[in-house]
Amino acid sequence: MHRESLKTASRVVVKLGTGVLTDSRKQPDLAQMQQLVAQMAGRRKAGVEIVLVTSGAVGAGMGALGYEKRPNDLAELQACAAVGQSRLMTTYDKLFSMFGLNVAQVLLTHDDLQHHERHLNARNTLVTLLGRGVVPIINENDAVSFTELQFGDNDQLSALVACLLPADLLVVLTTVNGVIENFGAANPKTIPAIEQVDERIEKLAGGTDSATAVGGMATKIQAAKIVTRSGIPLVIASGKKKNVLAAILAGEEEGTLFVPQPNKPKGSKRWIACFHHPKGSLFVDEGAKKALREKGKSLLPPGIARCEGEFAAGEVVRICDSDGMEFARGIAAFSSGEINARRLQRVEVVHRDNLVVL
Repeated sequence: MHRESLKTASRVVVKLGTGVLTDSRKQPDLAQMQQLVAQMAGRRKAGVEIVLVTSGAVGAGMGALGYEKRPNDLAELQACAAVGQSRLMTTYDKLFSMFGLNVAQVLLTHDDLQHHERHLNARNTLVTLLGRGVVPIINENDAVSFTELQFGDNDQLSALVACLLPADLLVVLTTVNGVIENFGAANPKTIPAIEQVDERIEKLAGGTDSATAVGGMATKIQAAKIVTRSGIPLVIASGKKKNVLAAILAGEEEGTLFVPQPNKPKGSKRWIACFHHPKGSLFVDEGAKKALREKGKSLLPPGIARCEGEFAAGEVVRICDSDGMEFARGIAAFSSGEINARRLQRVEVVHRDNLVVL
């Protein structure tokens, strides 16, 4: 049933990891890139808007600068990215032009998406490009930003881009068939669908031992949490398979599908839910949790059991229950200092218009 809905996806974000783009010598694998571009071009010609989030700049730069393995030093990583990004875009430009398609380079940082005006500008640019039939090719601006180098292989960025648009589907193409149970054992099997990301699923996600990549399955699971919270499905599948994209969009059982949550937050609430590193946490009692989740109320001072972290008024905070489980996020109307002083009365610490239940 869930797979059926993928047939109607008209705007799709495709994320390609370093592993599916480079060969054993860590150089861009042109034959592989060509078949992936052919798949995306085929979907574009069929009327599906495609946004590509690509890794591979560091890998391309490593080859050019003669590194055998991914450097640890941030400045060296950024130098690899700066050299590799132009090579990567030149390759994509040539490959997509073979299908009569124009591409546009869009370099983003997490700050661009967190800052509200820049967030809206980025969205307007992408929507305009799509309206013109252009394929936007997005990468983290690694020459100035270190978040991808920290967060892992653009998985988080692809999730944020999907929420930004918003997209109908995020497809992460990697070197494995999806989330694997019994990985490395005699009887491994791909999990076809995941309804909820719980502790068991997170334990299945290991890291990566690739010389060019970072992240592995763990960062893809985090990406799944972000997009499914926004009502967007995610499929993790093998980018080595021919026609994998067409199979996914035909509703076939390909890879692992993360089923989205039914409620799809709109506009500013999506921005609150997805685009912030919360600066602190408010722990609330059961009465406040019920009022926020079931009655759509604002968060008032009596419901706050404790406040952790330092934040200013206007910053996004986690809202957690007494067990420490985050169930909502919102913009705090007061600073952590003011909340901890316990002098607030008859005010809304987080107004319901600035709060999203996760």
